[in-house]
Amino acid sequence: MDSRPEIARAAAEAAARQSYGKLVAWLAARTRDVAAAEDALADAFAAALERWPKSGVPEKPEAWLLAVARRRRVDAVRRRLTREAARDHLQLIAEEVEARMTDQDLPDERLRLMFACAHPAIEPGVRAPLILQTILGFDAATIASAFLVSPATMGQRLVRAKARIRETGIPFRVPERAELGDRLDAVLEAIYAAFAEGWSDPAGTETRARNLATEGIWLGRLVVTLMPQEPEALGLLALMLFAEARRAARRSAEGEFVPLAEQDCDLWDRALIDEAEALLSHAAVSGVVGRYQLEAAVQSAHAARRLTGRTDWVAIRALYDALFSIAGSPVVAINRAVALAEMEGAMAGLAALYVLGDDKRLDEYQPYWAARAGLLGRLGQVPQASEAYDRAIGLERDPAVRRFLQGKRAALRN
Repeated sequence: MDSRPEIARAAAEAAARQSYGKLVAWLAARTRDVAAAEDALADAFAAALERWPKSGVPEKPEAWLLAVARRRRVDAVRRRLTREAARDHLQLIAEEVEARMTDQDLPDERLRLMFACAHPAIEPGVRAPLILQTILGFDAATIASAFLVSPATMGQRLVRAKARIRETGIPFRVPERAELGDRLDAVLEAIYAAFAEGWSDPAGTETRARNLATEGIWLGRLVVTLMPQEPEALGLLALMLFAEARRAARRSAEGEFVPLAEQDCDLWDRALIDEAEALLSHAAVSGVVGRYQLEAAVQSAHAARRLTGRTDWVAIRALYDALFSIAGSPVVAINRAVALAEMEGAMAGLAALYVLGDDKRLDEYQPYWAARAGLLGRLGQVPQASEAYDRAIGLERDPAVRRFLQGKRAALRN
């Protein structure tokens, strides 16, 4: 043991990073009370920060934390329930407390907890925040900042979601194969939502948002570790790694936005790209093709420019066609229209965009207006293009991207 305070604090932080979600999942799986598990574990970490600097870091920090959290849970149950009502529950917990503690005694329940957080009974908008809090220990204020809501609102949503898990008895289990599809989609969608919030801060200027991208990848790796043959889990991790590989190229030395087509391929992280390609190849072995594999394949086609010096728009358009057939979202349709314009000209791309014109969701979607502005500009329709740029600029919250769009508008008018 080492009793130096800084060693003790570092050990507690490492245990929190590596084991928080594992311990919450183990505790909550037995009672379906996520909030109580978090409270017990918070007490255990507080105890660690108080005791470890004095007594030294235990040989098995995770086991120590779990033992303390178990005792806190017993005390909480004893205070909350009458002796008669609690007797059976306390006896069960006491038996657990007395069990010999080793790391091998602690099964990894995190995947089951993620499926509980992404259960259809939980509101879709709170699934990603709930996974971030229960698996990674993010506080409500951090999550609220990333998802652009007030801390109080986010806190209330998280409390309601945890209460729903407890009150409705949402099971902590990996669904059977027959029902896995929709449930796994919810888990992967929540992870991707977390990553996307961080990805929206490409310069890394907002620490919380930057961490979300990192944590999204960490969660993706966790799911792949626990479900190594699941093709869509592999596809999602590949997709996130392809995107992350380009982070350094998304800004110039002066901090200005650089679109994908103009990025310096030498700045891309080749190790991440190689890992993503390997994951995508592994996913293809299953013969089952899904949304995340196709999106990752699009990014793979873009990444191939580092080898060929050109973008294969034929392949990208074909991939978007396939993606649109299984996930006909307006986002996919916009990207397909851009690819079509590169192949068949701006008029063809614009016609594909106009088909989406009645979708009200696009009124507040910046990429739609930016794509429309670019294609109108290429056709020489300056007033209409300028108006579309105005809409895109007004909707963009990233200052660097906003400056990029303003530059495009100014060049058009001149």
